[in-house]
Amino acid sequence: MDNKVMVFSAPSGAGKTTIVTHLLNTFRKLEFSVSATSRAPRGQEVDGKDYYFLSVKEFKKRIKNNEFVEYEEVYPGSFYGTLKSEVERIWAKGNVIMFDVDVKGGVSIKKIFGEKAFTVFIMPPSLEVMEQRLRARGTDSEEAIKTRVAKAAEEMTYAAKFDTVLVNDILEESFAKAERLVNLFTRLKPKKAKK
Repeated sequence: MDNKVMVFSAPSGAGKTTIVTHLLNTFRKLEFSVSATSRAPRGQEVDGKDYYFLSVKEFKKRIKNNEFVEYEEVYPGSFYGTLKSEVERIWAKGNVIMFDVDVKGGVSIKKIFGEKAFTVFIMPPSLEVMEQRLRARGTDSEEAIKTRVAKAAEEMTYAAKFDTVLVNDILEESFAKAERLVNLFTRLKPKKAKK
């Protein structure tokens, strides 16, 4: 199998992680690329599973050592990126890489991997719905929510740079659309349903 990459990007609160988790549970040969970040863990997040949690100093050292495929300083002092070692690890197993990244990261990954990558921009039905979802999560302060909503408005301008846009309005329909996109690009078949 050719080395392939699926990229899902979205403004915070658009439902990207929910869709990506569904796809990872649906396709056996799809494997999550664990991003590195300099932010602190949230809730029940686990190092090496949800993210590789690095200090800002360690992150900058790895940038200097050219250890990233791509990285972004999303907020001042808040870095996210993809380690080259992570890409090599997944492809060595013959799996398709699943990226769950911010919109700038998604655009960067497409430039880096070209035809090997298929990028999906997950769009919330509206900024108001996205704000409601962020509040319902209960993980962010009021100030953080306002910052994310303002950032989301800017991030939505990137949608045209992606291979396709998936509006996440009704979750079950979004799951089905996302499954079709994965199947069309990778030819992966869903796992057999357990009886």
